[in-house]
Amino acid sequence: MSDPTWDLYQSLHAVLQSGSLSAASRSRGLTQPTIGRHIEALEQQLGAPLFLRSPRGLTPTDLAHSLKAHLEEMHAAAAAAARDASGAADSEKGSVRIAASLIVGVEVLPQILAGFMEQHPEIAIELVLSNKIEDLSRRDADIAVRMARPTQGALVARKVGMLGVGFYATQAYLDRRGAPESLEDLENHTIIGFDRERPPLEALTNIDFPRPITRDIFSFRTDDDAAQISAIRAGMGIGGVQHQIARRDGLVPVLANAFSFQLECWIAMHENLKGSRRMRLMFDHLVAGFGEYLGRK
Repeated sequence: MSDPTWDLYQSLHAVLQSGSLSAASRSRGLTQPTIGRHIEALEQQLGAPLFLRSPRGLTPTDLAHSLKAHLEEMHAAAAAAARDASGAADSEKGSVRIAASLIVGVEVLPQILAGFMEQHPEIAIELVLSNKIEDLSRRDADIAVRMARPTQGALVARKVGMLGVGFYATQAYLDRRGAPESLEDLENHTIIGFDRERPPLEALTNIDFPRPITRDIFSFRTDDDAAQISAIRAGMGIGGVQHQIARRDGLVPVLANAFSFQLECWIAMHENLKGSRRMRLMFDHLVAGFGEYLGRK
């Protein structure tokens, strides 16, 4: 019997990522019966089931779970190969995949990338947003905007500045509830923060909060950073916002002398991409764009 084809593994990866045949069919641009046949053919060739079927849907077996990490690497490699093949190394044509945090991708990058797309209309941009650090060595992305010094080897990285975060609220909220004069006063305010996914809080270790920073101190909880900022803009309460975003939106600083921290901002890409003109153009554009953004007062 021949080895399973990459086409079958792509369908398995799509089902594992999306959780259902219908969602996988949409992501792959195939019909649901075709995805189902791919899974059945793969199970026959592997000699074991990949999913347990029930009225509630598909449940991956241990075999499927064991293949997931390999499939993610294969998928990343195939996507990187497609990007590399999309344009010659010395041309201004093809695609570039950028990884960034949700807030940077929603609130900062569009303004920076608009100018790039105007100057280089034949370069397509793929944007992957996540607060996890994408693996550039595996080519999950070509270029990354990171809020910490890159630690992976074989990277070209440039520090572009420091990104500051502080407490902010709308003037309307402060008019209604009054402005807190100390961290202890926050007990009487609506604080906006995380829910289930505890973010890295190393930057807050030197801040003398009156009690431990857990989800219980927040009256409005969400793990979506963009939703947090939307809630602050709507006047729901007080929360952490990048200084540049807060000033742009007319938000009012709260307890600026008691709560503030900074993050390093880096642009990084794999060193093997230095020879690609479109990658270098994007890397240099991001360095310049973020340098200007972080320099705004």
